[in-house]
Amino acid sequence: MIQWYPGHMAKARREIEGKIKLVDIVFELIDARIPVSSKNPMIDSIIGRKPRLILMTKASMADPRQNKRWKSYFERSNTPVLLIDSITKLNVNHIVTEAKRVLMQKTDADRNKGLKEQPIKAMILGIPNVGKSTLINTLAGKKATVVGDKPGITKSQQWIHVSDALQLLDTPGVLWPKFDDPMVGLHLALTGAVKDEILPIEEIVIHAIRFLSEKYPKITTEKYNIEDLNQDPIVILAHIGRLRGAIKTGGDVDMNKVYALVLHDIRNNKIGKITFDWCQDANI
Repeated sequence: MIQWYPGHMAKARREIEGKIKLVDIVFELIDARIPVSSKNPMIDSIIGRKPRLILMTKASMADPRQNKRWKSYFERSNTPVLLIDSITKLNVNHIVTEAKRVLMQKTDADRNKGLKEQPIKAMILGIPNVGKSTLINTLAGKKATVVGDKPGITKSQQWIHVSDALQLLDTPGVLWPKFDDPMVGLHLALTGAVKDEILPIEEIVIHAIRFLSEKYPKITTEKYNIEDLNQDPIVILAHIGRLRGAIKTGGDVDMNKVYALVLHDIRNNKIGKITFDWCQDANI
């Protein structure tokens, strides 16, 4: 079990609960590479029955087959889903259209009352480093928020005027108090959603190598020029170290440097399109 719940996150949750009534819809952002691990289980209780649109961010970095499976999985529970990528702008221009579709019943009811159509007010929720700020900046076409690669940069809520059709209420990334499943913590660490100090880097990278060897052998073999992926992960990592020149004075492999190199490869999409949470539903 991994404990991780800084005080500012508890405060952020209280602020979100206080502002939820001000919005028409919630955009729940989850990382397409880790759709389950990045889905905060507290969000359901925070937003209640408020209309919701799941935005699977960084979809261009994830396995396309798994993207389709996870989209189908969430939609089977009647939750609308859009696969997006703020860097490549995949489906970003469809967000407003999809939000209008979700809110069609409310919009029709307002129109029947003679009310003028107003911009959609949306709250954007998600864990740290899931891509909230980058999405907002892409939607607004300007640097509307502070963006960084350190988890938890957005520390306060702010309204952003995106267009005449959409206003966004940005919120800090909020994690939940503990990760009961060790895989969740490892996958959050792999994608940079939690600070690097939370888990030992060697544990994170060894898990990644085991996973990549099992699920993506072709990609791993081609990237790191490895013939036998059945070897111990440390042996594979030492090979990567020699391949990449991570050698100490005296000729030993600098394993700490290797861990950092592999983690950088994963986080920056240098290996290939990878999804770490696999959808195992055979019916999809």
